[in-house]
Amino acid sequence: MQGTAATTPATDIPPVHAVNVAPRWNESRTMVWRLSATFWCALVMGANDAAYGAIISYLELDYRKSYTIISLVFLSPFAGYTISAVLSHLVHQRLGRRGVAILGAGCHLLPFIVIAIHPPFPVLVIMYMLIGLGSGIQSAAWNVWIGNMANSHEVLGFFHGFYGLGATTSPLVATSLITKAGWSWYSFYYLMAGAAAIDLIYSTAAFWPETGTKYRHDNPSSTSATSGSLHQTRLSLTYRVTWICAIFLFLYGGIEVTIGGWIVVFMTSVRHGSAFASGMTETGFWLGITVGRFVLGFVSPRVGEKLSIAGYIVVAIVLELIFWLVPQFIVSALAVALVGFFLGTIFPGVVALSTRLLPKSLHVAAIGFAAAFSMGGGAVFPFMIGAVAQAKGVTVLQPMLLAMLTVALGIWGTLFWVPRAGLPHEV
Repeated sequence: MQGTAATTPATDIPPVHAVNVAPRWNESRTMVWRLSATFWCALVMGANDAAYGAIISYLELDYRKSYTIISLVFLSPFAGYTISAVLSHLVHQRLGRRGVAILGAGCHLLPFIVIAIHPPFPVLVIMYMLIGLGSGIQSAAWNVWIGNMANSHEVLGFFHGFYGLGATTSPLVATSLITKAGWSWYSFYYLMAGAAAIDLIYSTAAFWPETGTKYRHDNPSSTSATSGSLHQTRLSLTYRVTWICAIFLFLYGGIEVTIGGWIVVFMTSVRHGSAFASGMTETGFWLGITVGRFVLGFVSPRVGEKLSIAGYIVVAIVLELIFWLVPQFIVSALAVALVGFFLGTIFPGVVALSTRLLPKSLHVAAIGFAAAFSMGGGAVFPFMIGAVAQAKGVTVLQPMLLAMLTVALGIWGTLFWVPRAGLPHEV
């Protein structure tokens, strides 16, 4: 027995007392450089997602389509998000974070250029599908990378805060250029293409040493013969926490993008605001999300993610009731900004909690799956509301949002019975 033990390679098994030390965001200039690259990427993703709300009424006029058909621009990214959920682990294994930077930013740059030249509507839908693929790959990768850092909730708050900053700036710039400077809606995408080009160069340079070989070396548990992309995804789905977080984020993503996507139409049609004032309401919503992510990101870890997120949803429900029942433009604008503030930190909170409830080897697959679900919700629910609004009017927005928030609160409540480390496996 001693001879057998002696032949066991020392490098196969870490020392008994080995401790994995979480990297700190400021431990080196390289780490700060890479983190800033992910922040710029988040800003581009936020700017893209929020642009829908600012341009959707112009799409309707330009392409002369109904609410239902125009809502395909919300639904089409879902195909890209779904593909990214399956490919995320494979991209990490084969190409590393360098590949994530190149593929993700490339899947933004090409569609932005095509949209800027005013393509036919079917091509526009396909381009948004490709944008969804790029956002899905990048979102999963950077959320996992940051989620494994020390003080991950605070750093994730800044990452998602930059998403909110992009989402705040985008409708403000688009609305101003279209209504004040006389730009066409598609000309705005020249700016988006420039931002995506910076992302491609900046992120690729920052993560160039992060190859697939390095990723497999740093994550040996993900390189076994049975750890293919599909296998890792299937294994992560045997954990209840994966499904709970995915379904919850599906609803959360739907709520966030539905408000951002339809608030301008609602404020114009129902609250009778001007095009510019209604566009500023969307800006207020995304500004609320941004401030919430920077501010509440320091509060939630101290209260606990489970309890704090439940509290934020309850407050959002109360604010939505005020929004619905008090038919005044100013009250509605203030209420929707506060809804954004309390919803803002939910996504980073879910990611931070997931990294503690799941084995590290499954973080990319599980969080990639959940993030794709979130983006899927951001595609499906705005499309559904557009279809219902076509038949019943855009006044359906508030009761549907209240129903979604209530269901999300119920789903989140089930996490209070999930043990630490995601234990196991049965769903």
